Amino acid sequence: MEKAILEILNGNCVVYPTSTLPALGCILTSNALDNLYELKKRSHDMVVSVAVSDLEQASDLVYLTDDLEDFLSAFPEGSITIILRAKTPLDERLGGENIAIRILSNPTAKKFVKQTGPITATSANISGLTPVNDCQIAAESLSNAANNVSYITGVCPGGTPSTLISWYTVCKSPNSREIEVLREGLVKSKEILEWSKKQI
Repeated sequence: MEKAILEILNGNCVVYPTSTLPALGCILTSNALDNLYELKKRSHDMVVSVAVSDLEQASDLVYLTDDLEDFLSAFPEGSITIILRAKTPLDERLGGENIAIRILSNPTAKKFVKQTGPITATSANISGLTPVNDCQIAAESLSNAANNVSYITGVCPGGTPSTLISWYTVCKSPNSREIEVLREGLVKSKEILEWSKKQI
């Protein structure tokens, strides 16, 4: 892991395991993002989410609300990716003023990101191709003559992705506490709605 930490802090990309599929991580700088988007052959208008080890780490980037911890604890760790208002706008490829945050549940990934700080959490594959479960194979598929992608060893279980939501602070009516489900995944829209109703 030490090699991977050095690589990522130097602005390079690293494949790391998550609770679903291998992720491709880089630090949140423009140069590192340029590298990531080139490796993935990803369109620059497609935003990537940000991985953190816990809410405390997220608080460096985004505004948290008092009820956020209760909300996240109502569902399995890592099952929700949540869009929150940025304290300082980031690169537009990270969402600019609204950042999609995913708290990692994989123990190896949590330990890694605890030491690197927040990194990207996009899937470790060339855009449009089917992701694989093995971090080493994912890294090899992204490597080229000019760039050998490092990885943290791990085979991921695959399965349903996290549920992507907009928290009420970034929705059109912030006073209504309305939570918008943008992509249904591990947690169903009905479950989000049920939690929301209990808060009224």
